[in-house]
Amino acid sequence: MQIRSTARIARPAREVLEWLDRPGAVVRLTPPGLATLDDPAEGGMRAGRVVGAHLGPALLPDLLRPAWVLHHAQGDPAAGRFVDQQASGPWRTWRHEHQVSADGPAASIVHDAIEIELPRALRALEPLVTQRVRRLLAFRTRQLREDLAFHARFAHVPRRTVAITGSSGLIGTQLAALLETGGHRVLRMRRGQSAREGEIAWDPQSGRLDVADLEGVDAVVNLAGRSIATRWTASAQREIRDSRIQGTELLARTLAGMREGPSALIQASAVGIYGPRRPGELLTEASAPGDGFLADVVRDWEAAAGGVRKDVRLALLRTPLVLSDGGGSLLPQLPLFWLGMGGRLTAPEAMLSWITLDDMVRAYTHAVLEPALEGPVNTVAPDPVDAATFARELGRALHRPALVPVPPIGPRLALGEGADELIRTDQKVSGARLRASGMEVAHPRLREALAHVLWR
Repeated sequence: MQIRSTARIARPAREVLEWLDRPGAVVRLTPPGLATLDDPAEGGMRAGRVVGAHLGPALLPDLLRPAWVLHHAQGDPAAGRFVDQQASGPWRTWRHEHQVSADGPAASIVHDAIEIELPRALRALEPLVTQRVRRLLAFRTRQLREDLAFHARFAHVPRRTVAITGSSGLIGTQLAALLETGGHRVLRMRRGQSAREGEIAWDPQSGRLDVADLEGVDAVVNLAGRSIATRWTASAQREIRDSRIQGTELLARTLAGMREGPSALIQASAVGIYGPRRPGELLTEASAPGDGFLADVVRDWEAAAGGVRKDVRLALLRTPLVLSDGGGSLLPQLPLFWLGMGGRLTAPEAMLSWITLDDMVRAYTHAVLEPALEGPVNTVAPDPVDAATFARELGRALHRPALVPVPPIGPRLALGEGADELIRTDQKVSGARLRASGMEVAHPRLREALAHVLWR
């Protein structure tokens, strides 16, 4: 079967081709829930390039994620044409031809032509596969347009060298890719004794970070920390706290000892600082911290970052619910909705503040490149909704009912005490400060945001 797509992009063809030829382009064009690349730092349209990936969300074990290997077989990237085809994977054959041509001096036309042959036993699935591929191409077009428009806002800014901790996580992988497609250099900070080219080795537990590795770095983005989406046993809570505080203290201490080191530390934080339930309040960066384990951790996490020198710009990005098909709190809900058993997780009137994964990584990049942004910043979309509305919109996006609330026992079994702070939340958080800094999210309304992340 053949599937074709044509889209007009309001950027010059040269700019589109440069974007496609940089590391990170394939990551940005691939929904995180569809596949993850084996080497996300690789890039380029050259013939002979091999792209390895595993299908499915990264949270699944590799045994459940089929390998897919593509190679760039032919084409003329200089003329805006390249082809990738399957070397091994789930299809009998797969061939994808890309063509970028100029549409005047300020716009371009992007053509995609995909030829797929399914294994004989799966031929009955052709209509479903065709639908999914068309949705994938629409997702890729949106992503290309939105990323190019975002980068255009910072075209006047010199290219930066950015070191990222937590670069293999859901946010870190996409952030590194977004920076690289913008022409910036990314150094991924890895835990361990050794590092490959383009990486920095560090060990927060032992306090090891070589000052020399940060020389020439313009900004550090600190995303490191154990996931909070786990059962909150005593040991897990200790690891959640230590993995954040130790690494942040090490970075702040190292930067404080450098005379000409990075000029900015962009620090992950969370709206959990306000406490799980603040009904009736509009929470701003000036609101008092709340109560609970997570609020205590985030307060101490931000305080640990405060040890940097006064001339190092410190931005604390307070993250809400991040919408993605590849992880976070949205992914576990999808199977229930597919089975027709989805519903709200908490009280119907409880407010939820959120942002899409793509807008979250754009907010981090904005914080790296915008010199006036510092201090705590709520990185939320301007459309907080109540839990009943969230469930209804998610059901609408998936064409499934959202009538029956999820019994509290389910989250309690999965998260233990964490369910009280991660699920039974009520936070209406203001993103006015982020918008005042010049950052406009691409997906400001929940309905269009879910349509994007679920590529509907």
